[in-house]
Amino acid sequence: MRIAAICLGYVLDALFGDPHWLWHPIWAIGSLIARMEKLLRGIFPRTPRGERAAGACMWVIVCALSFAVPFGLLWLAGQVHPLLAFALETLMCYQIFARRSLRDESSKVYDRLTQDDLAGARTAVGYIVGRDTGALSAEGVTKATVETVAENASDGVVAPMLYLFLGGAPLGFLYKAVNTMDSMVGYKNDKYLHFGCVPAKLDDVFNWIPARLTALCMILTAPAIGLDGAGAHRIWKRDRRKHASPNAAQTEAACAGALGIQLAGNAFYFGKLYEKPTLGDALRAIEAEDIDRTNRLMTAAATFALLLFSLIALGLLLIF
Repeated sequence: MRIAAICLGYVLDALFGDPHWLWHPIWAIGSLIARMEKLLRGIFPRTPRGERAAGACMWVIVCALSFAVPFGLLWLAGQVHPLLAFALETLMCYQIFARRSLRDESSKVYDRLTQDDLAGARTAVGYIVGRDTGALSAEGVTKATVETVAENASDGVVAPMLYLFLGGAPLGFLYKAVNTMDSMVGYKNDKYLHFGCVPAKLDDVFNWIPARLTALCMILTAPAIGLDGAGAHRIWKRDRRKHASPNAAQTEAACAGALGIQLAGNAFYFGKLYEKPTLGDALRAIEAEDIDRTNRLMTAAATFALLLFSLIALGLLLIF
């Protein structure tokens, strides 16, 4: 039933995405993180060591609640009827996946670019990336969009999918809490350098295997959608470690190779220039259509991962 709930949740996400009128549990996790940060900053001393301890304490509390609440709800539903627990877990799986919303938000950038609305494209991409977007060229906007779709193919789809198969919706929500904490406090700036240290490091740990699995799924599925699988493998092998994060370049390098373009490079965050190496070879100029190609690559890789994980889980059920 768990396998069915995950697969059905994936289909529901593909069909409906995240309706704005429907309450989303990730909002609750984000609100909890903000409240815990404010509370713990007031309790722990404002020293590097104190801030690191506060961040670690927040990580434990947020992860524990993010696991315990869905676990308790599913247990209560199971006491009423197994089908109620199945329906609830399906809904939870649906809300954990972010493939459709990532495609929809990146498509808004694509639409603005094809309409020669650079200002609108800058605004649209600002909702899905952390870098400064106000001065980006059309090429810079496109590159930023492709990079975030490639990276979030792991963070928003394959990684939560893996944790869903390992531990159901409770572990899936725990992963989403880890990922949300990193996106909210995992910055290397004056405010979060110490407070966000533990959340950022543990996000790297949780994403280490999923990032590499996603990159391999991209390499394997690229030829099926008309992209360069051999190029994806070559660039992945060469450039997968060329990033401050041990995980981000895994999928970005595979994507750059599959498309035959160059990604990454220097970027501004909070007004400060960060020098970063490039990924891939500029065999051609990046274009707006690469956003659609990256979304197709993400979908192909995620669907392949779903089939692979399902077959492994079914095989284990038959054996044990």
